Amino acid sequence: MRAMLLDGPGRPLREAEVPRPEPGAQQVLLQVHACGVCRTDLHVVDGDLAEPKLPLVLGHEIVGRVEAVGAGVERFAPGQRVGVPWLGWTCGKCSYCATGRENLCDRARFTGYQINGGYAEFTAADERFCFPIPDGPSDVEAAPLLCAGLIGYRSLVAAGDAERLGLYGFGAAAHIVAQVARYQDRRVFAFTREGDTEAQHFARELGAVWAGTSRESPPEPLDAAILFAPVGALVPAALRAVVKGGTVVCAGIHMSDIPSFPYEILWGERVVRSVANLTRRDGEEFLALAPKVPVRTETEAYPLSAANQALENLRAGKVRGAAVLRAGS
Repeated sequence: MRAMLLDGPGRPLREAEVPRPEPGAQQVLLQVHACGVCRTDLHVVDGDLAEPKLPLVLGHEIVGRVEAVGAGVERFAPGQRVGVPWLGWTCGKCSYCATGRENLCDRARFTGYQINGGYAEFTAADERFCFPIPDGPSDVEAAPLLCAGLIGYRSLVAAGDAERLGLYGFGAAAHIVAQVARYQDRRVFAFTREGDTEAQHFARELGAVWAGTSRESPPEPLDAAILFAPVGALVPAALRAVVKGGTVVCAGIHMSDIPSFPYEILWGERVVRSVANLTRRDGEEFLALAPKVPVRTETEAYPLSAANQALENLRAGKVRGAAVLRAGS
């Protein structure tokens, strides 16, 4: 099969012919139809996340059809449409797994990081960590739901019942969260890169009541803020923007260092917290909610061979919504 391989940090992906995987026990073999391109993929390529499996097939927003099943598979059958997220396996036995916090499992393995992902024509995945994808969105439209949507949803839950919600960085995750937030009768305030009027316009199209740059103060205090941009300097900015008792949620798996800030902007029972990975419960809840909103993803599709270009466009902030690879092209 064709695959785009990462040989090491800082290197461009290499197109190669590699053996098609065979499904092991409790695994499904998927013919990949679409795979989203996520900022986490950039962190892996750049070496921000240490010790990936090498060579590696990136990609953890996978939508495909079951081609074959391994021993013991009970949830899926050939022909079913299936989604594969970032969380690819957990031990199921540790204190985190036993208390509904499998996202924190110390032995967890992740798709497109320690497990080959979806920048390929086929992939094998543990059926227990896959989701059925309902009819409705196309494969390309559904792919961003598997990470931008799931991490965005977990971040929104972590923000509590905030009515005035700030979203810092208006990319794939934020454009989905904005739709869910509006469905829940929240008001969205969008913060973008300096000079990114296109993203600000996009946010307003999706119902944001205000859009400006990350250097600006919102026109009124926020109840909570979610940081999708991996920029540590935004933490103090967001703390200044939220009311007493407000929450700042850091949604990225990697972030630049947070600069020192005066205690007074944390005081007043403000909270800074991170969101780490996702649980299967997040997936079940969000994929049940998405059709009710309904969530409409904005996507830019690329052929599999153009994975490097998709990554560079994402890095440069040139993607409106989400970039998605079509594995069959």
